[in-house]
Formats: sequence, structure tokens, C-alpha cells
Amino acid sequence: MRLFRSILNSNFFIRLKSWEYWPFEIFQFPVMLYWLWLSAKARSFMFFAASNPGIPMGGMFGESKYDILLKIPAHLRPNMLLMKSPVSPEQVLRQLEQNGLKFPLVFKPDVGERGFMVERIFSADDVKAYCKKIKVDFIIQELVDLPVECGVFYIRIPTETTGRITSLNLKEMLTVTGDGRRTLRDLILDNDRSKLQWERLRVKYQDNLETILAPGETWEINSIGNHCLGTKFINGVHHITPELERSFDNISKQIDGFYFGRFDLRCENLEALYQGRIKILELNGCGAEPAHIYEPGFSLIEAWRTIFRHWDEMYNISVHHAKHGIKYPSLREGLAVYRKYKAAVA
Repeated sequence: MRLFRSILNSNFFIRLKSWEYWPFEIFQFPVMLYWLWLSAKARSFMFFAASNPGIPMGGMFGESKYDILLKIPAHLRPNMLLMKSPVSPEQVLRQLEQNGLKFPLVFKPDVGERGFMVERIFSADDVKAYCKKIKVDFIIQELVDLPVECGVFYIRIPTETTGRITSLNLKEMLTVTGDGRRTLRDLILDNDRSKLQWERLRVKYQDNLETILAPGETWEINSIGNHCLGTKFINGVHHITPELERSFDNISKQIDGFYFGRFDLRCENLEALYQGRIKILELNGCGAEPAHIYEPGFSLIEAWRTIFRHWDEMYNISVHHAKHGIKYPSLREGLAVYRKYKAAVA
């Protein structure tokens, strides 16, 4: 019985019974088939690049996060710097001082995905450690510590004057709560979501694993709002209102060549979100997903249907732009960008 319980509690079975933990390639396989079908209709494998003419490859892969953020009005984004690799810790620290950026900060690759090397940086020692690991250009952002983090998916058909919000996901950071008895190690391993992050967390918290948390004491053990790092995504589509859509219409129309994608942002509360009082951490183009589908318990079939509907929208926008002079990249051009991108995130 103990062996059976151990098997059921293994990482393999945790992932097997909840599709949100499945490997990216398995979940995306039907989507790849659908991409091939739409490519045949468009007569181009790279049709998606025309969905957002203002973003290289439409934002599917290889785009500079920094360049996209510069398209956003300055008051809606954090203060930030782009550091060109290779760079020494001394150069980074000098740039921080010259630009008035103070710890804590967020460092992230200029090209990357799914939380790859996104880290909070608290000290000069953290800067040194990050510079040793990073091999590509990276962004330094001021830490936006507003309490609500979410993703807002926006779509506007070029022939229409207003757009729509098709997805709103709220984010619940990975936390553990003490009971006055169990250690941090026990709390991490007793929770499916944090247990899957054990190999990373045991290194991060190696000096605290035997700490016993007081009853009700809560530790946020991951502060990066990425699903792959243990953040829980919560379906917030019932919070979508006409006011919210008007707000993001106003923002999106100020971003040249943007029609389809997801804003990842922080704000004070939902009222601030509705009014556009936000800080945009990233803007992801056509490679983005309607992230509310990753809410625990969300139907796998409905998740695929939702993604297919979004690909249909992307296809329609791309075809419209192609008919009005926006050329699709060739397969050779697309593969060259993709190879460069994969080399950067390897």
C-alpha cells in the first residue's frame, strides 16, 4: 500500500492526471496539425508573421522583448535597460547607478519564453551570479510590486474600429503555509504544485529547508508569474467588461502594428485594470496563448477549442494584411530566425 501511494504521489502521476503539467510538445501537437491546415489555406507556413506587422515574425518567436516594450507608452511600462551580452557585473552595476535603478530588480533574457532565466535580483552578488549564467542580451526592469498580476489577451480585426478581450487570467504565486510542525522541505514536498518545482527550490532555499514555519505563516516561494514555475493561473473571463475592452482598445491602438496578443501586467486591483492604470511587464504577440485555459481543472478539449479559435482569428488577420500588401516571410527566412532563436534559449 505504501508503494502504491508513493507511485500515485510521484511527479509522473501528478503530471499524468493534470494536463496543465504535460510537456509542451504533447499539448501542442494538435495545434501543430491545425497550423499545417491553416498554412495550406494561406499557402505559407509563415502566415502568422503578418498578424502583427509591427513585430518581427508577428511575435511567434525570435522577437526582442525590449523593442516591443518600447512601442508601449512610457507611463504604462516599468523603467528598464537593455544589456548587450557579454557584459561584466561591474558594467551592469555602473549602468544601474547611472540610470537610478535600485534593488530589487527583475532580470530577464531579451529573447526567451516560459520563464526562461527570469529572476529577481536583490544584490550585487545576485548580479554577479546572473552574469555568469546569461549568454544572451538581457533586460533589467524595475520591480513592479503591485498586488494583482494577470494576462489580458486582445484581438482586433483590421477592418473593425474596436477590439475584443478574449482571455483574462489572474495569477496566484506559488506559496506554502506553515502549521508549526512541518519544515519548509515538508511543505514543499507535500504540495503537488511545489513538489514539481523541487529540484529548483531545493537549491534556492538550501539554507532554509529545515525551517519550521509558524501556524498560518505564509512564504511566497516563487515570485515569477509563469505557469512553468508553479504559478497557478485562474480563469478570470467573467471579469471582462466593455469598460475593460475600451481601456485596452485605447492602449493597443497606440502600439504600431499590433492586433493580436497578450499583455502580461500588474495593477493595484481590478478597478485599476478596468481604467488602464497598469504596468505592462511584457507584450507577447501571436505566439502567446489565452492563458486562462491553464486554470486547474479546465477541460482539455475546451482548451484545444479555445486555442483553435484564436488561431482562426490570427489567420483571418494575417490573410487580411497579406491582401493589403504585407508579405509573408519565406520558409527560408522563417527558419533562419527560428534557428537563431533556439540557439539563444538553448
